Amino acid sequence: MATSTTPMNTDLNAARQQQAQLQAADLPHPAQEADFEALAAKVDMAIAAVQGLDPDAKTKGNALKTAIEEFHKIGLTKIVHGLKADPRGLELLMEFAAEPSVYALFSMHGLVRADLRTRVSRVLDMIRPHIQTQGSDVELHSVEGNVVFLKMPASKGCSTTANAVRTSIEEAIRAQVPEIKTIEVVPNEPAAEVLVQIISPPGADAGWVKGPATSELHNAKPFRWDIGETSVLLLRFDGRLQAFRNACAHQGLPLDGGVVDEDAGTLACPWHGFRYDCQTGECLTAPAAQLETFPVQIKDGHAWVKPV
Repeated sequence: MATSTTPMNTDLNAARQQQAQLQAADLPHPAQEADFEALAAKVDMAIAAVQGLDPDAKTKGNALKTAIEEFHKIGLTKIVHGLKADPRGLELLMEFAAEPSVYALFSMHGLVRADLRTRVSRVLDMIRPHIQTQGSDVELHSVEGNVVFLKMPASKGCSTTANAVRTSIEEAIRAQVPEIKTIEVVPNEPAAEVLVQIISPPGADAGWVKGPATSELHNAKPFRWDIGETSVLLLRFDGRLQAFRNACAHQGLPLDGGVVDEDAGTLACPWHGFRYDCQTGECLTAPAAQLETFPVQIKDGHAWVKPV
């Protein structure tokens, strides 16, 4: 009896036979960004349509989706591992990951992780409908290192209910984003601009170094400050001052010539385009990377840094 061959197996065998003949000239031209967004919308619509089917059809549709995704993930994982194993390939991989369509593909298959702020935002979006039924609400103010700052309007319920809501929010964030260690609620009423959260006053313990005057630190303008052999990058953004080691996580090159995108809240490395969150130093191009931070504060109109 002849052995039947499925279309997928046929395609796989053909791919193996023609692997050496693959040429870039044979590939179709990449879709424009508008085409990518339109295709993404079609995917979302198709998935939504499947969820509206009767239980048996819905199960089969979801099984097909999962099977295709798992099949694609095997090939994508091999490509990523192969590129990461070669220095030149790793650089290309980082450039690819900066492209929205490629990043979305990698993210869908779990090959990259979204930055902390995005992941926390997703958790809040997920639980917001529930907490609104309790007469409360929550907004993400900022994520700094492993600390989340939330804004919570005054609850319409009693204090017991408000405490229960806050506990449920904290539990959800810690369960979904285990890197977060501390969750704080900021005042609802806006206060005067505060550049930094005071850590400890200069002189309270050794190691603090007096730096430039705050008048020299302009919003969204990286400022280089060399303390002996340590180069520090001071970055004032969105009312806060951060201090990072002036070295890109990619190749250790200085970042003080980088460009800040104020709308996105990111700093781009001037050498190879790696992007970092201005508030946390987290690398958005390679989520596993992170800028080294230094304690920083303002006293008597000057920045003080402890280059530990």
